[in-house]
Amino acid sequence: MSEFDLVIRGGTAVTASEIGAFDIAIAGGLVVAIGAGLPRGKEEVDAQGLLVLPGGVDSHVHLDQPFSSGADIADGFDSGTASAAAGGTTTIVCHAPQIRGGSLAGAVAAYAEKAKQARIDHAFHLLVNDPTPEVLERELPALVEAGHRSVKIFMTYDSNRLGDAQILQTLAAARRAGALVCVHAEHHELITWLTQALLAAGQTAPRHLAWAKPMVVEREATHRILALAEALDTPIQIFHVSGRQSGEEVERAQARGQKAWAETCTQYLVLDEADMDRPGFEGAKFMISPALRSAADREALWRFLRDGVIDIVSSDHSPLRHDDPRGKKQHGENAPFNKIPNGVPGLAARLPILYSEGVAKGRIDLRRFVDLVATNPARRFGLAPRKGALAVGADADIVLFDPNRRVTLTKAMQHHGSDYTPYEGMEVQGYPTATYQRGRLVFDGERVLAQPGQGQLLARGPYAEIAPTGGFPTPFDPFR
Repeated sequence: MSEFDLVIRGGTAVTASEIGAFDIAIAGGLVVAIGAGLPRGKEEVDAQGLLVLPGGVDSHVHLDQPFSSGADIADGFDSGTASAAAGGTTTIVCHAPQIRGGSLAGAVAAYAEKAKQARIDHAFHLLVNDPTPEVLERELPALVEAGHRSVKIFMTYDSNRLGDAQILQTLAAARRAGALVCVHAEHHELITWLTQALLAAGQTAPRHLAWAKPMVVEREATHRILALAEALDTPIQIFHVSGRQSGEEVERAQARGQKAWAETCTQYLVLDEADMDRPGFEGAKFMISPALRSAADREALWRFLRDGVIDIVSSDHSPLRHDDPRGKKQHGENAPFNKIPNGVPGLAARLPILYSEGVAKGRIDLRRFVDLVATNPARRFGLAPRKGALAVGADADIVLFDPNRRVTLTKAMQHHGSDYTPYEGMEVQGYPTATYQRGRLVFDGERVLAQPGQGQLLARGPYAEIAPTGGFPTPFDPFR
C-alpha cells in the first residue's frame, strides 16, 4: 500500500528553496516529500502545464464584523472563506473587534464562535478600540499568550480611533506581550476638517472622498506612527499603503534600521481615483479608505513591491452590497460621500489579479509573487513554517494555477456575499484550477467543496521576526 495519500505530479512547483519540475507527496495533511519520480500515491493528480504553489495567506480580511456606520458586512465566515478558497487562499487573518466599553477577551470569544463556520484556516488580529488598563495589563497579555499575536489599531473613525497617548500605551503593551502592531494610518482631525469644508462647498459626490482623504492625510499619520513605534522600539506593520508618499515614509524607516513593514492591497495596484467618478452611484462601488490614488501612485507601488519596501499584498476584503439599504445605499443614492460606507470585496480576486498584472506583465517574477501572497504574510504573522511555503513538514495547502488561462472576472466567480465586484469585466491571465487545504480538495476550479466548520483557528506562538531590536533613541530603556 502506498505511503502517500496524494501525489501532485508533473507541475512546475515553487518550493521554499527553488522552482522546478517537482512532484509533491502528501500524507496526513502534510507535505511529506518533494522530488522527481516519487512513488505513486493512493490518489494522483496530473499538474502538467500548471504551477504548483503554496496556498495563499491573506493577512488583512474583514468578516462578520460591524461597520462603524451601522451598515451590514456582506460576508460571514461561511461565504467569506468560500471566496478565499475559490481564489487560491487557504489561510486568512481577520479582525476580532473590541466594542468600546467592552471586554477584548469577550470580543475574541464571541468572534471565535462566529469563526466556527469557516471553511478554511484562520487567525485573528486583536482589534483594540478601547485600551483601558484592564485590557492592556490583563486581557491583552493573556490573549497573546493564547496565540493571538497581532494587534490592530486605527488612527481614524469615531468608533475606532486611538489618540496618541492611547497609541503609545498600546504600543508599549504589545511590545511587552510579544505582539505585532498593525495600523490603519490616517489623520482623523484633518479628514474631519476637510470633509466639513467639502460638504459646505457642495462637493458631495463619491469622487470627493479622495479630496477629503488626500495623500497628506495618510503620509502624516504614517510618519507619526512610525516615529512613535521607533521611540518605543515596537515592531510595526503599516496596512494598505496606497501610494508613493506613504511608501516613502516606510522606506525611510527601514533605512534607519527600524522594524517597520508594509502591505498594499490589490485594489491600489489596478484601480485609481477616476473609478470613483463613474456615473450615478457607480462610483460608490470603489469607495475605500485610504482612498484610491493616481495612476502614478500605482506605478510607485509596483516599484516598492519589486524593491521589497512593501512585501505583502492583501485584499483588505471589506465587502458591502451595492444595491442594498443596509449596504452602500444605507443613506440612499443621493447621500453625500461621508454617508456612504467604505469597503470593497476582493478575497477571490487577489491571486489572479496580482499574477496577471505582476508576473504575466513582467513587473515581478514568480518567486516574488509567491512571497507577496503566501510566504511573507505567513512569516510576518507567525504562521510559518506551517503555512506559506511548499516544504516538507508544512501543511499541504496547495494551489494548482494555470498561468496561461485567460479569464474575464465576474461577480459570480467570486463566491462572496456582495452583489458586485470592483473588478467586473477585467481580463486576467492566470487562474486557480484547484485549491487544497491540508491535502483535501476545497475548490475544484468551479465549485467550493470545503464545508462550513472545516477550517481551523490557528494559535501562533512567539517568533523571532517581531522581536524588538533593543535599540532606543537615547541610552534610556523605558522597559527595563
